[in-house]
Amino acid sequence: MNNELIKSNLNFSFNSKQILSIFGLYFFSLGTTLLGFGFYLSLESFGSVEKIFTNWSGQGLYWTMITFCIALVLLFVPVEFFRQYKIINRSFNELLTNIVTVIVLSLFFLILSQLILSNENIILYEYKMISRSVSFSGFITIPILFFAIHNLGRNFEILNKYSYSFVLLFWLISNQIFL
Repeated sequence: MNNELIKSNLNFSFNSKQILSIFGLYFFSLGTTLLGFGFYLSLESFGSVEKIFTNWSGQGLYWTMITFCIALVLLFVPVEFFRQYKIINRSFNELLTNIVTVIVLSLFFLILSQLILSNENIILYEYKMISRSVSFSGFITIPILFFAIHNLGRNFEILNKYSYSFVLLFWLISNQIFL
C-alpha cells in the first residue's frame, strides 16, 4: 500500500510542450547572445572598441555577417518550429520536468559545442565561450529560477503569466555573468 502511494506521488512524465518551450528558451538565449557578439564585431570593424578579435576591418565584417546569420537561424528555429512560449510550472512534476529538461539540454549542448568548435580561430573560441556561458546559466541559474517561480507563483500571478519572459530575461542576464 505504501509503495503505491509513493509511486502515485512521484509520477514523473515529460510533456512535449514543456520540453519544446525549454528548447525555445535555450535557442533564444544563445541566438540573442550571438547577436550581441555580432554587434560587437561590427563595432570592432568600424574601430569603435578597444579589444580587437580580428586583424583588419574586412575580416571583422566577414565574421559579423557569419555571426548574424548564425544568430538569425538560432532565433528562427523556436519561432518557426517549436511555437511554445509558455512555461508550465504549477505542480511539482512540472517543476521537476522543467529542471531536468534544462539541465539535460544544457549538458548536451555544452558537450556538443566543446566537441565541434575548435580553438584554432579566436572567433570560434568566442563562440565556444558563448555556448559555454549559455549552458552554465542553464545548469545553475535557471533551475533556481524555476524553483523560485514555482514557489512565488502562487502569491504573484504575474510570475505565472509572464514566466517565459522572466526566464528568458534572467537567462540572458546570467549569460553575461558567465561570460
